[in-house]
Amino acid sequence: MESSDPRSIPNLISSLTSDLATLVRKEGELVRAEVAEKLQQTARAGGEIAAGGVLLLAALIVLLGALILALSKVMDPLWAAIIVGVAVGAGGYLLVKSGLKMMQPAAMRPERTVRQLGKDAQLVKEQVK
Repeated sequence: MESSDPRSIPNLISSLTSDLATLVRKEGELVRAEVAEKLQQTARAGGEIAAGGVLLLAALIVLLGALILALSKVMDPLWAAIIVGVAVGAGGYLLVKSGLKMMQPAAMRPERTVRQLGKDAQLVKEQVK
């Protein structure tokens, strides 16, 4: 059975190689374009998160002011502000202290992995004996 394509095998291989190189180049360009688009999308999302955080902080300040006003109905406004300020400050301090404790190098040690590597080493030692 003869092929109707007049090109020789070396010509076909050359054409295939050229087409594959073009395909790989185009795929690379597509990946770069898509990654750039995703990075822009991530930057926009980061901006929205920051704006949302600012609005949430403003809402917290307004609510704390409302709490001070509510407490001022039953006590001196100065004491109401001091109590709210101390309570919020204590809560913030505890959160920061807890977060710093979780970020210490000892707390970030991959204990399960270390334990598993120890088990693996012990298994290898037993197999070698």
